[in-house]
Amino acid sequence: MAWNEPGGGNNKPKDPWGGDQGPPDLDEALKKLQAKMGGLFGGGGSSGSGGTPGFSGAALAVLLVVALVIWAAMGFYQVDQQERGVVLRFGKYLDTVQPGLQWNPPLIDEVTLLNVTKVRSISFREIMLTQDENIVEVKLSVQYVLDNPVDFVLKVRTPERSLQHAAQSALRHVVGGTSMDMVLTEGRAQIAVDVQQRLQEYINLYQTGILISKVTIDESKPPTQVQAAFDDVIKAREDEERLQNEAQAYANGIVPEARGSAQRQIEEASAYKEQVIANAQGEAERFSALLTEYRKSPEVTRERLYLDAVQAVLSQTNKVLVDVEGGNNVMYLPLDKLAERSQSSSAPGAIKVDSSTIRELTNAVNEQMRRDAAVNDGRRGGR
Repeated sequence: MAWNEPGGGNNKPKDPWGGDQGPPDLDEALKKLQAKMGGLFGGGGSSGSGGTPGFSGAALAVLLVVALVIWAAMGFYQVDQQERGVVLRFGKYLDTVQPGLQWNPPLIDEVTLLNVTKVRSISFREIMLTQDENIVEVKLSVQYVLDNPVDFVLKVRTPERSLQHAAQSALRHVVGGTSMDMVLTEGRAQIAVDVQQRLQEYINLYQTGILISKVTIDESKPPTQVQAAFDDVIKAREDEERLQNEAQAYANGIVPEARGSAQRQIEEASAYKEQVIANAQGEAERFSALLTEYRKSPEVTRERLYLDAVQAVLSQTNKVLVDVEGGNNVMYLPLDKLAERSQSSSAPGAIKVDSSTIRELTNAVNEQMRRDAAVNDGRRGGR
């Protein structure tokens, strides 16, 4: 016999676990609960033995008012100064709320709050080819803010992922049109500007509601596999630049000096030219004046020219020859030796030889020679 078959006495089902109570009746439990709720809110039971207790109209009204108050209170929310709210009613765009205390019917309107002043950023690293078919590794950072919250929420499903894909595309486009030297050295700033401009065009085309504030090239380098070779190239380029700077410095020192020397020679040549021209003009004028005087008195002029010529010649020498009258003896005065001796002598009491002393000495020698010549003539006459 099954456990729930009759046989337990008084028409009660038999409990297999040894109990003598059957399962509770659901209808009876529901009736008891309704009776308790009716007594709580002042409801009365219905006449007759089969009636069930129910809610009164006042209790139902109170429940509706409380539920309405709770529902209305759930619709209040605060929008900060940095935020904007996008309101959707049954999934359709309704309005963009401004900062302040706002209310929208809950369970009907959906409000998405977005911070439009916060600067967000993404960064990624890419390996790509340059224009001269070299491989470079570039790390890029993009800073952006939300410019249009409606487009950010409704136009694109994942706007930040779209931004990253657009940034990768813009970076590859710009680096692909630039040489490796520009990417790794002084062209990084210009690459960042070009990437920002192109990325903003892509973002506007996608209608993501994002405004790019800054693009930065954090790092640009060759791949690790060719880093050693690239370092050698950089060192060679630095040596080349150093040698060029040294050569330029040497040229900056030599060229002005050579230009100054050339200018000095030009000035000397110009001065010599002016001097020769002036001397020639002076000689021509002197010759013309001398010709006039020569025509007046030829003998005097001729003798004067001879004396001037002799004086000009003898003034260039330090040797003096004295011709003695009445004989062929020529006396030689070593004036150069006397001058050197007088200049080199430093003993006290040394005789200073000057022009007056030489003149007196010459006159004395001439007088002595005349006396000797007269004595010799007398001896010859006595014989």
